[in-house]
Amino acid sequence: MIRLALWIVGSLVVAALAAWMISLPGTLSLEVGGYRMQPRLGTAVFIFILIAIVVIVVWAIIRRILAAPRAMARRGRERRREQGVEALSDAIIALQAGDAARARSLARDAQARLPSNAAARLLEARADLALGDMPAAREHYRALIASEKTAIAALTGLYDQARAQNRPESALTFARKALALAPSSGWAADAVFDDLVRRGQWAEAVAMVNVEQASSREDRARKRRRQAVIETARAREQETSNPLVALDHALTALKLLPDFVPAALIAARIHINRGETRKAMSLLRRIWRATGHPDIAALYANAQPGASAVDRLKRLGEIIEVPPPHRAAAMALARAAIDAYDWPLARKALAPFAGVDATQGVASLMAEIEEGETGDQGKAREWLARAVRAPRDPAWTADGLVSDEWEPISPVTGKLDAFEWKVPMTVTSRPTQPAAMHLPIEAPLPLAPAENPT
Repeated sequence: MIRLALWIVGSLVVAALAAWMISLPGTLSLEVGGYRMQPRLGTAVFIFILIAIVVIVVWAIIRRILAAPRAMARRGRERRREQGVEALSDAIIALQAGDAARARSLARDAQARLPSNAAARLLEARADLALGDMPAAREHYRALIASEKTAIAALTGLYDQARAQNRPESALTFARKALALAPSSGWAADAVFDDLVRRGQWAEAVAMVNVEQASSREDRARKRRRQAVIETARAREQETSNPLVALDHALTALKLLPDFVPAALIAARIHINRGETRKAMSLLRRIWRATGHPDIAALYANAQPGASAVDRLKRLGEIIEVPPPHRAAAMALARAAIDAYDWPLARKALAPFAGVDATQGVASLMAEIEEGETGDQGKAREWLARAVRAPRDPAWTADGLVSDEWEPISPVTGKLDAFEWKVPMTVTSRPTQPAAMHLPIEAPLPLAPAENPT
């Protein structure tokens, strides 16, 4: 209703203006080709306005006719672009759905309609890779490397292809190139870092970790742990050849992870070898209170070179209460008591843990107690039989493999920090040479055979 009123008012205004213009007084003389006209002034103005409108309309029609071929060409390009984008979208969907052949066909169609669109060629290369057409995929990727815009995507494809073809050196080369072009590329950084770890190039590996950006608390914790593991690996590597440098690395790891058992063991062994027994025992007491790890207890008992079995038992009593608070403490105390021929103490330590849920380690120690204290071979064999069927004790485990000592990387996958102290799920084991607490030659190794305390 409002629009109708406005239209009526507007029409009346225009009609009033036209009437006013026509009624203007005066005449206008025009001479054209011998013809002379003297229309009224208002009529002349109205005619000029009408002629101008007609000229504008005619010129618009002519422009439209002249621009028609260009408009049709533009419309054709737009249509081709729309069809190309649709083909590209369908190709992505087909590739995601596992139809690589259709994805490649659609990608080629998209590339024909969108010759300047690198995504179509990249998608075709992905489809070739999915179909196993490695030469074609390689050619597409190598062509895409030339463009700064698609270089990282192409290197990613070449990296995946090299891994699929089991060419680790080539894959690593592509990862390094990608990392040089884009330092923030996660997959490239991980690939280069994993290679450094597998090769034991710890200095370069920790340098990469040091420059990582950690925004969240979880990222910072993960970064600190990786740094600590690498520093411990460096300490482990130089423990024999350069103990002072190894000690620095181990202490650095403990600053990052204060309760990291492998670093603490290395640092304590070096202190012991240097005659710094007090420092070693202080460190081991702190780690024992935090972790209760049996390796810590074993090294604490042997902290004094040349000590007798009775002395080792007394020393272990400084950190382990009776009755022991947990199974690891009980087994460590029982082991020391057996070595010192203190059978009652060994039996008392294991009593809370020698029930139906006794582990292999507890059952084996009970067999030693029965044989050593009473000489009852029948009970000893009974405990040994239970040990075969008993649950396993925690051990250093990585990828289904059990090791006698911690290692920085998994021997199976080469993954950093793969070893965990937990109950193994398999029986696969990897015996290693004892880390040789690197004590003087005259000192007994941990868990030495039983000796007469007198």
